[in-house]
Amino acid sequence: MTGATTLAFILAVPFAAAVLIVMSEPRPNQREGATLVSALVLFVLNASLVSDVLAGDVLALTLAEPVAGLPLRLEVEPLGMIFALVASFLWIVNSLYSIGYMRGNQEQHQTRFYVCFAVALGSTMGIAFAGNLFTLFVFYELLTLSTYPLVIHKGDDASRAGGRTYLVILLGSSIGLQLLAIVATYLIAGHGDFTPGGLLAGKVEGPLVGVLLALYMFGIGKAALMPMHRWLPAAMVAPTPVSALLHAVAVVKAGVFTVVKVVVYVFGLDLLASESSTHWLLYAAGASILIASLIALRQDNLKRRLAYSTVSQLSYVTLAAAILAPISVVGAAMHIAAHALGKITLFFAAGSIYTAAHKTEVSELDGIGRRMPWTMGAFAVGALSLVGVPPTAGFLSKWFMLMGALETEQLLAVVVIIASSLLNAAYFLPIVYRAFFRAPREGGHGHGHGHGEAPLPVVIAVTATAACTVLLFFWPDVPLALALQLGEAAR
Repeated sequence: MTGATTLAFILAVPFAAAVLIVMSEPRPNQREGATLVSALVLFVLNASLVSDVLAGDVLALTLAEPVAGLPLRLEVEPLGMIFALVASFLWIVNSLYSIGYMRGNQEQHQTRFYVCFAVALGSTMGIAFAGNLFTLFVFYELLTLSTYPLVIHKGDDASRAGGRTYLVILLGSSIGLQLLAIVATYLIAGHGDFTPGGLLAGKVEGPLVGVLLALYMFGIGKAALMPMHRWLPAAMVAPTPVSALLHAVAVVKAGVFTVVKVVVYVFGLDLLASESSTHWLLYAAGASILIASLIALRQDNLKRRLAYSTVSQLSYVTLAAAILAPISVVGAAMHIAAHALGKITLFFAAGSIYTAAHKTEVSELDGIGRRMPWTMGAFAVGALSLVGVPPTAGFLSKWFMLMGALETEQLLAVVVIIASSLLNAAYFLPIVYRAFFRAPREGGHGHGHGHGEAPLPVVIAVTATAACTVLLFFWPDVPLALALQLGEAAR
């Protein structure tokens, strides 16, 4: 199978899965089987491209050209390969988790849930392999629209309110700011093809560079750079598998992926480093990291604490890109993978706690680790990764960020990374302490599972992602090789 054919299949599989899921609505086992098989096939197809990408082969496919000079074009490069691998692998795990969660909580509209999930993954593949700004924008918007029904899944007033915030901020920022930046880029450069070294390099200078950067960074609302972050905690009204999709698999990763893509392939590190009008991005990312961490400290609701943690962790990627060193770009790419595994583990654990014990507040978790050791053990691993403690994947990505900050003498970035890691510990480790070292509160044993844990698919999923968080520390070879290749492209 050629690279172009594989790309076509990668894009087609999730959308074909959506059709199969609709056809299987009266048969839940067949519906969920179609989801799992499609997710597995998608990951295998993505994995089959890795050796070609590492060999430097150009894999591309033009889908259509709806407007002259604006082709819908897919092209594989190292950053997109990392994103596609992470998203397709986590679709497998999240699908397994969703089966246990949706059935365990007797959720309504399960077919619609799996259909929208599949379309969202198809959109994510389009973003990961977008060969130009036009293609990226089309799939970026499709991802927003396909995840909206998931945000409002429960159908109550709180869900609809959260969904409105979600749509207004994400569509408003992308159409009002990002699209304007894309149009300006096409007018200045004459094309929107992603180019190593930056397609705007040598074609723009002065304050206009800073203005364009601001339009991109705040227009990429999915990256949740403050003040464009409010959609993220608002969307926490959704079921936990959706929260995992938003925070780990697709939506926020599409945001920070786009940030790094724009910095490396649209502007280029040299152009941004040479213009003083762009230096604000480092300060904005650092402020988002610290402010979101301080807000997370005050949240008693577990999912809201995790949501503000996500705002903070996403800005690590933006900060790493803003350091403007090839090695920090490596850290940004690695953090996309490390944060995905760590954060999905934490959200899986939150959903497991809700399913088995119906607890949603941090203050209610005293002693729960004694009843749910697998869930809370996995939570501890995910938390340590986001703090940046070895042997977890989060240590690797933060290490590369620190190396880049020291190399470029960005001492502010060094202080932010260290201070925020301490804040991460301050809002995560007390949860682990409560779970294992405080006596359980009286009364209530959840849904009556004798072993105290959630249904088996949920426990398997949360344990698997925690294990992968550790495995990525010891065997980072494939994502690290791809990230290093991206670093070379950024030079």
